[in-house]
Amino acid sequence: MSNKPTDFTWSNEPNPHHVRVRQILKQHPEVKELIGKNPYTIYMIIGLVAAQVGLSYWLRDASWWLIFLIAYGVGAFISHALWVMIHETAHGLIFKGKAPNLFAGMIANWPHIFPSSVSFQRYHLKHHAHQGEHELDADLPDFWEAALVSNNPIKKMLWFLFFPVFQICRTARLNISLLDRWIVVNWIVQIAFDVAIVAFLGPKALLYMLISFFFSVGLHPLGARWIQEHYLTLDPIQETYSYYGPLNTVAFNVGYHNEHHDFPSIPWNKLPQIKSKAPAFYDTLLSHASWTKLFFKFIFDPKLSLYSRVLRKEKVKIAKEEAAAA
Repeated sequence: MSNKPTDFTWSNEPNPHHVRVRQILKQHPEVKELIGKNPYTIYMIIGLVAAQVGLSYWLRDASWWLIFLIAYGVGAFISHALWVMIHETAHGLIFKGKAPNLFAGMIANWPHIFPSSVSFQRYHLKHHAHQGEHELDADLPDFWEAALVSNNPIKKMLWFLFFPVFQICRTARLNISLLDRWIVVNWIVQIAFDVAIVAFLGPKALLYMLISFFFSVGLHPLGARWIQEHYLTLDPIQETYSYYGPLNTVAFNVGYHNEHHDFPSIPWNKLPQIKSKAPAFYDTLLSHASWTKLFFKFIFDPKLSLYSRVLRKEKVKIAKEEAAAA
């Protein structure tokens, strides 16, 4: 009998974050004090972009082996951190008002080469509101994607390598307008940056950034972040797992994923405080301590596949008894 998975795990339960946040706020109303903006994040964005541009300048005439080495060992971490910054802007956690956050996201987007910060906001917010609903949650693999990759280790490695391509394909199933003035501005600003890099630093500088981008979300221990967040990797299963390892230091606490989904209006620098203020709710949850260990586990464990996700057919309302307990 084949052990090859053929379907996702289906749930009739409501989004666990919507239930837990009510319970936390009832017992720990002081958590609300953490909600707000962190305007100092813009300096992180400027510093990270400057660092990546500086490295691309240094590598503009370098050998390819050095470009790949630096991209894997340094550039990927910078590129990944910029993804976290884009994530902050998507939730409007830097400035008051829509436009300043969108422009901050566009700046963080520059070293990623492809214009994606505005469109990311559109489908990411739906992921929060409709977690597990396949037609509205682009964080979930397509059915054909899960069947294609399944639990084959070689295919899982290739999936990691080309993860950005699969992610773009997923957005096609969402009913989201991908052409408006903000997306056009994102494209114009990004193309201007790309052209300037090639004109002043040369094509190798741009390719260094592109390689860093692919490693930051793909075939790299950092790529395990996408597995850590919602893949059913531990037993008993949870829809969301946090990561409390040392790489949170250079990933701006993005590993605190249960905390973030519970309170998406709290900025990155205060996410650890959620756990410390309401430890009974988080210490009882399973979590990961190593992205590197998870990276290899996901690739080589035949029990894990792209089907290792929870789906629900539609948004499930919180039962009256759960609401009362909250």
